[in-house]
Amino acid sequence: MPETPRFLTLADVAELLNTSSAQVYALVRRGELPAIKLGGRGQWRIEASKLEEFIQQLYKDTEEFVSEHPFVDQESQD
Repeated sequence: MPETPRFLTLADVAELLNTSSAQVYALVRRGELPAIKLGGRGQWRIEASKLEEFIQQLYKDTEEFVSEHPFVDQESQD
């Protein structure tokens, strides 16, 4: 299995997260996903370790959300 490169393009990240490049760009521009802009054309790159930290934070956020908003099955209440 090939080693993950240190820096990923927006398209790489979009593929890994199964979302669009536009969504990844929005995450970067809002400051939710740390990235660097390099070169004269301003190409965005996301460090693989930052992506992993971002994913772990999403898991924590989701766990918190679920605990604060329990799922209530309407059928079990009837």
